[in-house]
Amino acid sequence: MNVRINYTAQEILKFTKGKWLHKNEENSTLAYLSLDSRKIIFPQQTIFFAVKNIHQNGNLFIRELYKKGVKNFVTDEKNAQLNEISDANVILVKDTIEALQKVAIAHRESFKNKITVIGITGSNGKTIVKEWLNQLLEKEFSIARSPKSFNSQIGVPLSVLNIKPANQIGIFEAGISLPSEMKNLEKIIQPEIGILTNIGNAHDEGFISRKQKVREKLMLFKHAHQLIFPANEEILTEIFYLKEKNPGIEFFSWGKKEGATLNIRSIKKTNSISTIEAIYKRKKVSISIPFTDEASIENAITCWCVLFILNKTDKNIIDQFNWLYPVAMRLELKQGVNHSTIINDSYSNDLHSLSIAIDFLNQQKQHTVHSVILSDILQSGRTPNELYKDVAALLVQNKIENFYGIGPDIFSQREEFNFLKNKYFFKTTEAFLKAIAKESFHDETILIKGARPFQFEKITTALEQKVHQTMLSINLSALVFNLKKYKEKLLPQTKLMAMVKAFSYGSGSHEIASVLEFNKVDYLAVAYADEGVELRKAGISLPIMVLNIDNSTFDSLLNYNLEPEIFSFNLLFDYLNFIKSSKKVCLPVHIKIDTGMHRLGFMEEEIDELCKVISGNELIKVKSVFSHLAASEDEKEDAFTVQQFKLFENCCSRISIALGYGFDKHISNTSAISRHPKLQMNMVRLGIGLYGIDSNQKMQKQLKNVSSLTTTISQIKKLKAGETVGYGRAAKLEKDKVIAVVRIGYADGYHRNLGNGNGKMMIQNKLVPVIGNVCMDMTMLDISGIKNVKEGDEVIVFGEALPLEKLAKWAGTIPYEIMTGISQRVKRIYFEE
Repeated sequence: MNVRINYTAQEILKFTKGKWLHKNEENSTLAYLSLDSRKIIFPQQTIFFAVKNIHQNGNLFIRELYKKGVKNFVTDEKNAQLNEISDANVILVKDTIEALQKVAIAHRESFKNKITVIGITGSNGKTIVKEWLNQLLEKEFSIARSPKSFNSQIGVPLSVLNIKPANQIGIFEAGISLPSEMKNLEKIIQPEIGILTNIGNAHDEGFISRKQKVREKLMLFKHAHQLIFPANEEILTEIFYLKEKNPGIEFFSWGKKEGATLNIRSIKKTNSISTIEAIYKRKKVSISIPFTDEASIENAITCWCVLFILNKTDKNIIDQFNWLYPVAMRLELKQGVNHSTIINDSYSNDLHSLSIAIDFLNQQKQHTVHSVILSDILQSGRTPNELYKDVAALLVQNKIENFYGIGPDIFSQREEFNFLKNKYFFKTTEAFLKAIAKESFHDETILIKGARPFQFEKITTALEQKVHQTMLSINLSALVFNLKKYKEKLLPQTKLMAMVKAFSYGSGSHEIASVLEFNKVDYLAVAYADEGVELRKAGISLPIMVLNIDNSTFDSLLNYNLEPEIFSFNLLFDYLNFIKSSKKVCLPVHIKIDTGMHRLGFMEEEIDELCKVISGNELIKVKSVFSHLAASEDEKEDAFTVQQFKLFENCCSRISIALGYGFDKHISNTSAISRHPKLQMNMVRLGIGLYGIDSNQKMQKQLKNVSSLTTTISQIKKLKAGETVGYGRAAKLEKDKVIAVVRIGYADGYHRNLGNGNGKMMIQNKLVPVIGNVCMDMTMLDISGIKNVKEGDEVIVFGEALPLEKLAKWAGTIPYEIMTGISQRVKRIYFEE
């Protein structure tokens, strides 16, 4: 993320209390601060903070950035490469993250008594409350707020650095997972008004007790003037601990308890509307919101409390509660018309979130043409000329082919976009839809990003391909989280090969590979050459190993730079003859050794003969030698796993002597990464663990769910006792029942073994059994006793609330089979939180 700043290198030195390693007065004027080497737009005006943590080391990119024009750096690592950039400004600090926080603290101090800052913490609802407050107040105030869920030790300082002189209110989240983290965030945010949303079990594992976690969260408010919180026993027990630290703080509680500042008297739900009635200062007050779920009600009440403190409870603002809309905290990747791909980002529209969305756009390499449809950026606190000059520069820097600007401000600033190749401007969304036909878009990736008043959902609806209502949602942020969790288990020098065979375990091809490439895995592996060809055509440049090859695929391997697995003498001789006859440069190959799995690979007794063939052979270049563990997940088979490893080491040693050069060695799969850390060697292969599934339960608890399969109710029927349901009349009703017919069947990958009560789906957070046999395209559910279910409602097949492992167990199979069996006709949506 790039943050706009207005400081000199000398001021950064002062804020961070660092010291000069190199100094150059000519390069001291700064306009941007960046932590990500991939996202720098204006190198000569940017200061790069070389953040170092368990996942990455920004110092490794300093030389590369210097060559690209960056002339200002903050580092906590003094090394030889810094001598090569002596004409740059280089500030040495004790810790780069701490230095970033100090810059944010100094920035916040410069706005003391000039802006009202609201700090939000809690286990759930932080982002919703922040965004709803913005919806309620944006017409009255210029607001600075955290982009998306930027609430960490890095996210909070980046958020606070967004405060501009025009802002009147700041709304910032703070999230913690360990003790002592909040004291840093409190110094940065310095909230006058505090909000504690609730206390749940998130991050409980980082604290000795729930009491410790509550007290740590309360430290965000040790200098606040007021604190809003729900009046429940867990919080009330600890709230006076804060009073000892901050005697002057005023408490504003809400809830049904007598004595609550905002005393909730009733919550009436009708259809999709909730009316909340309360007593405040002995007066009856009420709001209505277009939601009926408990979380939304709590979040709305919290926002209501803020309005009382700000004395903004006139009818116009209170009426805005009726128009609160869901916060889509994710970028969604969907199939579009004419072989295009759509990225829908209706979360927010500001320069920072635009930068985040374009980063996501750049990860998608399936189309060479990238297009952006953008509305006016509202409430930016900057002049239109200054704002859209930066927007245009961002688009040029990222080589956007086609740009569509919608709104009066962007229309008036259209000359700022002259450097773009193709640009089109419209004053309204309606004017865009009238002028642009669906046929205007084809074979391209389109980012659709608009402020809510512009109703860009009309554009998304027009351009989205209409397909099956059953949908597999893939959380790319969760996938990256899991990737990082496995990387934490590896030694710094250990490479990682990601398995994307079988359509990435049913999750997608280039969509998954693009994310893995962006997050710097070392290798990809596919089952067949055509999978590798598809990735190459989608722009994936990582090395790709192909596990199953034959004579017919040799041309594809050469033409698309794919690296074959060689597992038998017949295949080896065929490959050598092909290379010799084609007179082309040989590809790197990967030798497979069978150490006990007894699937593919050279047996131990064949190694000497193999060595004779490959020794000194210029037609072959061995990139790696590998094997596969048969039971690395099973504690009872650990002795066999060790036996496999020792046999593999022996084979590798003999091959190494024969070749006379080194190669990568890998035997660890997903479960071995966590269960057998000593078997890492040069590289590991990560497969289903990426998708949040690991047979090691200790590791499983650390992973996030990646995939959710949902469908919808097609029809609801009330049946009488004695009637039957489905093929073969398998279900005979002993009493009256209500059934729902849902749009998924065995042709979509829903296992037939799940019929007749073996499987269950989830509606309104309640498990309902399958009734009758599973049909090809539909399945029937027994929803008797569940109220307010209607046709079109969402049904969860598996996901966060209904784990895939449980579904697989009901079906008598394994998660792999369920995932890889999901039909291609099921719509895939990819999103990034």
